[in-house]
Amino acid sequence: MRTILTEPPRTALSWKLLPALLLSASGVLLFGVGNDPVGYGLLALALITAAIIDPALARHLALIAVGLVIISLVPLNADLSIQHMVLMGGALGLAVLVPWLTSRFAYREEIIKFPVNTGRKWPLAAKLYLIGVVALGYLILPVYLISTGVYQNWPDASDPIIFWRLFLGVNAVGIWDELFFICTTFTLLRRHFPDWLANVLQAVIFSSFLWEIGYQAWGPLLTFPFALLQGYTFKLTKSLTYVVSVHLIFDFVLFLVLVHAHNRDWLAVFLY
Repeated sequence: MRTILTEPPRTALSWKLLPALLLSASGVLLFGVGNDPVGYGLLALALITAAIIDPALARHLALIAVGLVIISLVPLNADLSIQHMVLMGGALGLAVLVPWLTSRFAYREEIIKFPVNTGRKWPLAAKLYLIGVVALGYLILPVYLISTGVYQNWPDASDPIIFWRLFLGVNAVGIWDELFFICTTFTLLRRHFPDWLANVLQAVIFSSFLWEIGYQAWGPLLTFPFALLQGYTFKLTKSLTYVVSVHLIFDFVLFLVLVHAHNRDWLAVFLY
């Protein structure tokens, strides 16, 4: 029989916030700053303080911490060699799989879920939002990527093999973002904190990860609100399918801008 869980109190200002803040800060150090020793130290401190304050919180933060450690062990960049894609893909896969398996079979919980078939139709507002995502990507991404030169963090896709590898990589990472940061991290944090606070905490880690992936310069001004919107959208829709659709649409525009940025005579339809 599976454990029947009761909803713990979800308050913003309590001692439970301390280990959660340490966990988010460790993400900044591991991915945003690249200081692994201090990042691991903060991660360990987060788990120790959580164990003292609330063992249930410690168990859930440990699941997030396992994922963070796994993905911190591989270089997070746009190297499109087969070796790196397999290595990074394996690490990202384990970062989602290990917390889910641990939660489901060791903790006997059913908190982490990946709701694909919700049985609910998308309302008109949700469909219009998808169109809005295209418009925002078209208006923001060329200015950001080209004016800052950040597009150079991704390889030139003029070679057909690199073109398709870049397309695959951008989309695969986009899907993984939702599996780990939204369905895992946000979901676990909101068991203990109000939704808005859990969303802020996951968005800090989410945007730090995207910084290391390549969204640098003033990228956090773009990625942090995006991470918040994805968490809020998931809260409203309870649908992995929808938040992945949002992300992949945005990433498709990103892909097209990257192709154009490296080859200005290709797809010359962007404003910047």
